[in-house]
Amino acid sequence: MNESNSVPESSDGATKTGLDIQEIQKILPHRYPLLLIDRVLELSRKQSIVAIKNVTINEPFFVGHFPGLPIMPGVLIVEAIAQAGGALLLTEVEDRTNKVMVFTGIERAKFRRPVGPGDQLRMEVKVTGWRSVPGMTAAKMQGYAYVGSRRVAEAIVSCQLIDSSRGRASNDDAGE
Repeated sequence: MNESNSVPESSDGATKTGLDIQEIQKILPHRYPLLLIDRVLELSRKQSIVAIKNVTINEPFFVGHFPGLPIMPGVLIVEAIAQAGGALLLTEVEDRTNKVMVFTGIERAKFRRPVGPGDQLRMEVKVTGWRSVPGMTAAKMQGYAYVGSRRVAEAIVSCQLIDSSRGRASNDDAGE
């Protein structure tokens, strides 16, 4: 695979190890309010990624989770871990325009401390398994989420690359 089509290059031609929000949006299909990573700090192809999410009081989930005691839902922390992993894996896909990385499993999820407004959530994700055959790419990753030096959550996530049109009814099927 041509590395320049996978991980963006810096101006001196070297492979970049970090990504800003514009580069993340070129890789992941997610958008506000469900884009849950703001920056990639480190990226080691097919191995690991470190990404951050700046948590603010303006997050839409704080309106109802919980009034007077804003806590980021644990499921969204696991989603942030998965998005970091998805950003890592999708950098390996040359033609990702019509592809989406979807969850196929969540194992051993643990939530250790609440995350709230003002926290910077740091996701550290390592690939523990990778399988790529024609027409199918899947991975298993161990992810940890931290605020400062404290681990706040962890999970093993599995995902698979699918065509974005999969599962959608075509116009021919409409009205049947």
